[in-house]
Amino acid sequence: MEENENVVTLIDEDGQEQDFEIIMTMEMGEEEYAILLPLDAEEEDEAYIFRMEPTEDNEVMLVAVEDDEEFDQVAAAYEAMMDEMDEEEH
Repeated sequence: MEENENVVTLIDEDGQEQDFEIIMTMEMGEEEYAILLPLDAEEEDEAYIFRMEPTEDNEVMLVAVEDDEEFDQVAAAYEAMMDEMDEEEH
């Protein structure tokens, strides 16, 4: 199996592993976010938004965005970027 640096495995609250592709990272203010999509996603599946936080050992931890206002701001910025990319393709 080929290693893909854009694929991460996350474990949900039930202990189930799921592979996600990091489709985009973006900065907003002082924070950096990762937009993830399940590898087995259907086209209508929604992306997940995680805040990227540095750890003491120079790794990056993905933290679920639980604040509704923060989530909405990041989602709106992501959607605007995707709309802009779609317009550039046409």
